Amino acid sequence: MSYDRRGGYRRRQRDDWDDRRREHHESPDDKLKSAIIKLGEVDPNEELPRLEIQIRDQIPRNIPLLSEAFRLSVTEQPFKIPYYATLLRLLHNKSDNPTDEEVPIGRLILEDFWKGFQGYVDQLAWREARLCQIHFFAHLTVARLISADSLLALLQSFTAVLDEFGVSNGRAKRAALCAGEGLLIAGPVLKEHSPSFPDEIINAIQAYNETMASQKWMVPPLATTQSITVPQEIEIELLDMLLATLRKLNESDFQETENCLPRPYAVYPPFEPSVLQPYVLPSLLVPPEAIEMDALSSGAEEETPVKKDEWPEFFLRLFPSDVSPDFDDPAGYVIRTTILDIVEVFEVNRKECARLLLEYPKWNLAGTFKPKPGSTVNVEPAPGKDWQLESTIIETVLGAYLVLPESSKKSIYYVGLITEICKLSPSTVGPAVGKSIRRLYAALSDGLDVEAARRFAEWFAVHMSNFGFQWVWKEWVPDLALTVQHPKRAFMRRAIEFEIRLAYHERIFKTLPEAMQGPDAYTIPENGPTPAFEYEDPSHPYHDAAQDILNHFRGRAKAEDVISHLDTLRERLESSEDAPNVDSLVRSIAIQSLLHIGSRSFSHLLNAIERYLPLLRSLAGWGPPSTTAPGGSAEARTDILAAAAAFWKHNRQMVAIVFDKLMQYQIVDPTDVVGWTFLNGNAIGQLSEASPMNLSAFEWDLLRAAIDKANGRVVSARRKVMALRKEDDDTRARAMAGAAGDTNMEVDVEAKRDEADADSPQLVVALKAYSSLTKEQRMALSKTLEGFVGCLAPTSTAPHPNPHARTVIEESAWENRANWGRDEWNAWETWGWYRQFCRAYAPYLRTYVNTLYTVSFSRFDGVEDPAGDMLKKIWNIATGQDA
Repeated sequence: MSYDRRGGYRRRQRDDWDDRRREHHESPDDKLKSAIIKLGEVDPNEELPRLEIQIRDQIPRNIPLLSEAFRLSVTEQPFKIPYYATLLRLLHNKSDNPTDEEVPIGRLILEDFWKGFQGYVDQLAWREARLCQIHFFAHLTVARLISADSLLALLQSFTAVLDEFGVSNGRAKRAALCAGEGLLIAGPVLKEHSPSFPDEIINAIQAYNETMASQKWMVPPLATTQSITVPQEIEIELLDMLLATLRKLNESDFQETENCLPRPYAVYPPFEPSVLQPYVLPSLLVPPEAIEMDALSSGAEEETPVKKDEWPEFFLRLFPSDVSPDFDDPAGYVIRTTILDIVEVFEVNRKECARLLLEYPKWNLAGTFKPKPGSTVNVEPAPGKDWQLESTIIETVLGAYLVLPESSKKSIYYVGLITEICKLSPSTVGPAVGKSIRRLYAALSDGLDVEAARRFAEWFAVHMSNFGFQWVWKEWVPDLALTVQHPKRAFMRRAIEFEIRLAYHERIFKTLPEAMQGPDAYTIPENGPTPAFEYEDPSHPYHDAAQDILNHFRGRAKAEDVISHLDTLRERLESSEDAPNVDSLVRSIAIQSLLHIGSRSFSHLLNAIERYLPLLRSLAGWGPPSTTAPGGSAEARTDILAAAAAFWKHNRQMVAIVFDKLMQYQIVDPTDVVGWTFLNGNAIGQLSEASPMNLSAFEWDLLRAAIDKANGRVVSARRKVMALRKEDDDTRARAMAGAAGDTNMEVDVEAKRDEADADSPQLVVALKAYSSLTKEQRMALSKTLEGFVGCLAPTSTAPHPNPHARTVIEESAWENRANWGRDEWNAWETWGWYRQFCRAYAPYLRTYVNTLYTVSFSRFDGVEDPAGDMLKKIWNIATGQDA
């Protein structure tokens, strides 16, 4: 492209800049829609009359636009719903000079609004449907704009979901929330209309909730004992909290609802039936869940649906009742669920979410929260309330972050959100965060779940990195007297390791008190996360051999030349009298030398691996890429993993990264990583001395990466097969249509049909790959399960068995945990990771439930073994076999 030498390019730049600076002119409809959505930016009570007039003055009237504005507002700003209900109440008033045929604007908007709600239900958009139906329709029922009969029928349509055969927990939970929260808000009107209806709703939710008792045992953040009961003083499940709230409100005939929710529409008298009849909501049937009916081939497995909401949701309590509301407090339920809705809706903008959370008291009843320090507004504290806003927010956000087995949003979102809240009000939020850290740290001794503890360490480290790594570590110095594997000491090591990843060793070392700096403290390593090249020392007997390989790599020699040199080295070593395992030695030298070349940066590592992929395939025993040589050598792949782990033994993050890249480039299989982890994982890190088989968070991260890799490959392969099959079907349909329309009698239609029915070569290859990857997935899951069984129920001939694996699961042993040593805590943590494996990968385990059970648990059948019984109990609950 050419440009005018006299400044044509610059002229074009200036014109583009002018275009960008031109003011965007909004249409009247756009301005009105924006005004509705922005209701309450200053004072909603003062803005409501003005906004009503603005809507009435719009000519011509655009009801669909107004309805859409209301829909967006109530689904994306749930804290404003009572005020939107009030605005709709004002719009139900007729004009100054009404006619008999005039239909109020509010009624027209409500009728169109229903269409959008129906669309949310049809799409099973549960959050939007809940906010439309529960919060908005229930408020409108209390305002007498919607008939109690029709809302009652609507709530019953959601409780009907709870009785569906085989209903999933995610679907039932969301339907129960719809019915329960509708009753919570509109309870006074509904109980007045039908005194027995609240009991019907509560009993329906309770009946379903009782079926989830075993699942609840799997996911509480505090696994204090092996008892099936869960203490509700320190943690509570979402449906349990809803039921406790509804029972308390029902006992008072829902009179306490007035102390839970703002009702600005209550100042307006209800319409006389002769003037305006309440709107009757149309009947509704909640559609069934969509089920994928396509299959890859006869007997092939379908893609495993993984949903994050299939387990009960537990929330942890961090503060006393005078700081944050109790779990059974109706006002507290409303506050917590509204905060959760804001956090979920504003995931796309955590800064805006932080601002809205700190402004939440503006949308709640006066006196609910303590005023900000220095505030000039005097508000009388509400009896039984007067809670601290910041502590309530942090407790609720951390509760959502620590939901097991996985939070609904990515962990980094919750971490970043807390950081943004701290930045907006450091003087008030900072103390709440500090107290939360101390409460969670104390919970480590009381059985905080291992996955929750891992996330706690991640949040702590990232939060410290955002605020100069400032923490009062000296408070925890007395805990250095605890056994080295105690959860508190494990947390310190893990958090400091994460901090080092976010900064550097020297910086973090200086932030610690002297008592934590020594090697005997097992808190921070003496040296930074540097590589450990085994053959770097000139006195090492194989130093010269390694230097030769290094020189080849430094000179960017071709992979074939390096392979040839390694063959020569192997022959020379085999001819020596004291030859060790030559093949393993050659692999170790080659892998460590290659990693040494790539140790300068992540890009150097990738370049080194990609340049020498043929070499890596040769070391692993795979055939050349052009051949179909099967298998490779399992021993060779194990040697490669061992060499990589030895090179990065001072940097466990790099061990995980290198393992991931080796799996990505298919040098090793996920099954290889799983097997290596159970045998050698605890030899990496500060506590690398010999110990019984066990798993810590580091080993779990390796297992999780391997399993996720195997699962991800199956999903990708299946999608490819489905795309190719669809392409084949389209081609086959066109061919058949052409054959049917051909009038030439010499054409063999049957031959064309047989030819068209054959799968394309691409599809045949894809199906073969899918079958192979499915087998790999099954092997990875099976290997992991066998590894856990070997750790937790070791046989008499097992190498390095943990003698306490069978005893720590006893309730009496847990009560004596203050006297536990290293092996007991190791066994307890391994049990925790087994539980996390079963609940996190339950959908995949169910796919192969019979095969996996036979391989791993059949030896416990008919045998009295407490470890075997506990292993099977956790397995049966996760795979749905506990009924």
